[in-house]
Amino acid sequence: MTPALIGGLLIGLSASLIMLFYGRITGVSSMIQSLVKRTQGNTLNSFAFLAGMALGALCLSELSQINSQPIPNHPVIIILSGLLVGYGTSMGSGCTSGHGICGISRLSLRSIIATLCFMTSGIITVAIVRHVI
Repeated sequence: MTPALIGGLLIGLSASLIMLFYGRITGVSSMIQSLVKRTQGNTLNSFAFLAGMALGALCLSELSQINSQPIPNHPVIIILSGLLVGYGTSMGSGCTSGHGICGISRLSLRSIIATLCFMTSGIITVAIVRHVI
């Protein structure tokens, strides 16, 4: 099995387990929002899930000896990008992963349309960056 297949299976498994045990959709952006706003009741679960994602990535990086290089960019660009992503996930009622994994699997029309919009924007952006700029 390839690492991408294993990762996909683990993402699907974690989304299924969150739905089974908590009756919630695995929305990473809503988990981050609950930590920032300190929503009563979900804080510990959200922190544990997000910490597990970060620790899992660090462990995999160490175990696999993957040599990843950060993308060189100005800190202002990175901060502005993060704010725009946060605003977009708030405006779109979720992030690309939430709509793409959890929404489409539930046959949510809103998530299907959102994912098509995300993918179309990404394709257009890459085409412009690679061929125009």
